[in-house]
Amino acid sequence: MPTTKQAHIIIIDDEQIIRDSLSQLLSIEGYLTQAYERGEDALKAINKDFDGIVITDLNMAQLHGLDVLKQIQTIDGDIPVIMLTGYADVQIAVTALREGAYDFFEKPINETLLDSVSRAVEKRQLVLENRHLKNYLKSTKTGPQILGDTPEMQKMMQLLNTVVDTPTDVLIQGETGAGKEMVARYLHEHSEQRCKANFVAINCGAVPEHLIESELFGSRKGAYTGADANRIGKLEFAQGGTVFLDEIESMPLAMQVKILRVIEERKVTPVGSNKAINLDIRFVAATKVDLLAIADEGLFRSDLYYRLNLVTIHIPPLRARKADIPLLFRHFSSIAAGRFHKPLRSLKSEELEQLMRYDWPGNVRELRNIAERHVLLGLPLELSQTSALEMPADDLSLAEKVAFYECALIEEALSQTSGSVKEALTLLKLPRKTFYDKVSKYGIERNKFITS
Repeated sequence: MPTTKQAHIIIIDDEQIIRDSLSQLLSIEGYLTQAYERGEDALKAINKDFDGIVITDLNMAQLHGLDVLKQIQTIDGDIPVIMLTGYADVQIAVTALREGAYDFFEKPINETLLDSVSRAVEKRQLVLENRHLKNYLKSTKTGPQILGDTPEMQKMMQLLNTVVDTPTDVLIQGETGAGKEMVARYLHEHSEQRCKANFVAINCGAVPEHLIESELFGSRKGAYTGADANRIGKLEFAQGGTVFLDEIESMPLAMQVKILRVIEERKVTPVGSNKAINLDIRFVAATKVDLLAIADEGLFRSDLYYRLNLVTIHIPPLRARKADIPLLFRHFSSIAAGRFHKPLRSLKSEELEQLMRYDWPGNVRELRNIAERHVLLGLPLELSQTSALEMPADDLSLAEKVAFYECALIEEALSQTSGSVKEALTLLKLPRKTFYDKVSKYGIERNKFITS
């Protein structure tokens, strides 16, 4: 069966027996076929949005195969066209390939054609997906776009879009590389009001403790040694916009008291001044740790945590939304191809499988780096480790391998959802009865995945 979504294949041949045999062969493989005796009729069914490929005879009584190829290329030069001929002529084959044919086969047709069809369909769908992505980015509002179709991402985006134009402060929780700053910038750029002012990012762990107060609040001339002029702080500079407090957990405790007062009062007093400045800014804080847990240990102020915790955005790690990996990889590859002036390389099925089995400790950032390296260097994928879902032994039968993967995927879904059957059903897109039948069949113990 094709590994990509069901695609259309147009067959053009003036011999009924060839049209019928090709239609039957390709239909068995899961493709949707349309057969035409005349090239002129087939061309009417082709446009730039055609999601499949064309297989055409070369020598036909009406429109010649090469003429069909040329007219298809005027419609869309990225539609793969596979040529067929009943005569073994090397020169004709060379001419067809030079004119832009995707592949060339001699009749009678056998199953070797299917490999070429599969590759051609994959190429066509990759082209259409990239076009769709580019059009989507052009048609949507300017600013960062967060990609993802999984339920986890849809839930997160629903919350983001609910609060984007409200004045509320936001706390973002996510692992390293999950895209916390991207989410913060999305909130800023997609806000009707905030996007007109500055977005100021502050890494709370990178600013020296003795400078952080003047960096954030600003200072007045003569406030301390070396203060030769008034200095506008980052909070005042963000007036009307957004302040992103990254790694908020690393902010010194003494500074946490002061930033809490600013957040509550919406006023800042520069160092060396007695006059407070009113602020109209949104605070977006980000952390990769459990703030409440470190607050219990005395490493973070609980009152600041509760002040920030009004709206919390949880970014799911990449391993919990693996269905988004193909979309994200193509997106990053497309950007890299344009940036490095390199051709866009499609993934082989075994490479995609490798991406889907990987645990992604570096999350989306790691996936982006691998996609860029894949385009820039043209080398096979290199992943540092694989997930617990290891490859089965080569001596297993096909049925045994299918059972192995099915069992492993169910266990992985239960692990990601902490044993929640309802959430696992959503991830796997399985009916409840089918799920329980498979759990029983493979002897899976759901209780061992339940965390307290």
